[in-house]
Amino acid sequence: MTTIYHNPRCSTSRKTLERLRDAGIEPTVVKYLDEGWSREQLVKLFTDAGLTPGQAARKREALYKELNLAQASDDEILDAMVEHPVLVERPFVVTAKGARLARPIEQVDEIL
Repeated sequence: MTTIYHNPRCSTSRKTLERLRDAGIEPTVVKYLDEGWSREQLVKLFTDAGLTPGQAARKREALYKELNLAQASDDEILDAMVEHPVLVERPFVVTAKGARLARPIEQVDEIL
C-alpha cells in the first residue's frame, strides 16, 4: 500500500505521482491541503522520513517568513503546519518500506 500526500498544483508532486504510476503503483492520493494534518500524523511522517519539522517545512512559502518560523522551535513549526498545511514541503510518499520527501523525486525510489 502506497500513499502520496499530494498537491495537484505542484509540478514535483505531479511528477512524483506519475513516477509511481509508471512503476505500476496506484497510490492512495491524499490532498493534504484539503484534508489538513494532525500533529500526530506529522510527527510520525517526519520521524519515518528521518526529518525534523524544520527540514520538512516549505521555506519558500511566504507564510513561513510571515510567521518567523526560521527562528521557531520544532513544536512551534508543527503547530504552524497543523494550522497552515501549505507549510509542509511536498510531496511525501509512504510505502511499506518507509516514508520519503520526494525532493528530489528520486528519493522515492528508495522505498519502492
